[in-house]
Amino acid sequence: MRILMIGDIVGQPGRTAVKAMLDKIKINYRVDFTVANGENAAGGIGITEAIYRDLMALGIDVLTMGNHVWDKKEVMDFIDREDRILRPANYPGNPPGRGIGLFQVKDFGLIGIANISGRVFMNDLDCPFKTADSCIDELKKDTEAILVDFHAEATSEKVAMGWYLDGKVSAVIGTHTHVQTADERVLPEGTAYITDVGMTGPINSVIGVDKDLVIQKFLTQMPTRFSVAGGPMVLSAVVIELDIVSGQATSIERIYEILPD
Repeated sequence: MRILMIGDIVGQPGRTAVKAMLDKIKINYRVDFTVANGENAAGGIGITEAIYRDLMALGIDVLTMGNHVWDKKEVMDFIDREDRILRPANYPGNPPGRGIGLFQVKDFGLIGIANISGRVFMNDLDCPFKTADSCIDELKKDTEAILVDFHAEATSEKVAMGWYLDGKVSAVIGTHTHVQTADERVLPEGTAYITDVGMTGPINSVIGVDKDLVIQKFLTQMPTRFSVAGGPMVLSAVVIELDIVSGQATSIERIYEILPD
């Protein structure tokens, strides 16, 4: 079974890249199931119901989120009734939505998806490691095939999570920093890992934002209203091959496809 995980979709350019390239990528890489991080899909922060439905219509099977999940307040109106959008499972209390899900992959069987947020340089949520344990315990009642979107800032926290979950899940895929790393590998106990899958959006930017605005912010330290950049677009992703019975990954391959302006 081959799973495609698409990196953070940023604004209209990111959605355009998905629309233009997803079908071709699915054919070329023989993809059976597609997951994407959509926490930046609406103007660079958050998501709306219309954009969620548009992304699903393009052929994404599950949308994961992150620290921007609540930035568009209308998400509160639909996240509870839509089972193909996941928010970080380690928000404390009982927030709207769900952090894990079970999904049918063609005739292969069920795959479990968990969305978890890091805490280093981010919001002080519940422990991501203990949350991962509880998510895995729940998902393993029905399947051994589990993918974790670990939405985190610090490289050390992501690497630690990869090692912590090695042999417990099929894949630990880092999101959030928007810069694709070159450390993809299958860990010794059969878990596919990458520190960050990268960004799907404008390539001539600073993690999706107009580069001139970001440079001005660094130079002046004055408040600056950011906007999503334009120009050529990139789709960053990984394809993971795994055995749905054992849950072990056999390969992970990076994708970095540029769509000219």
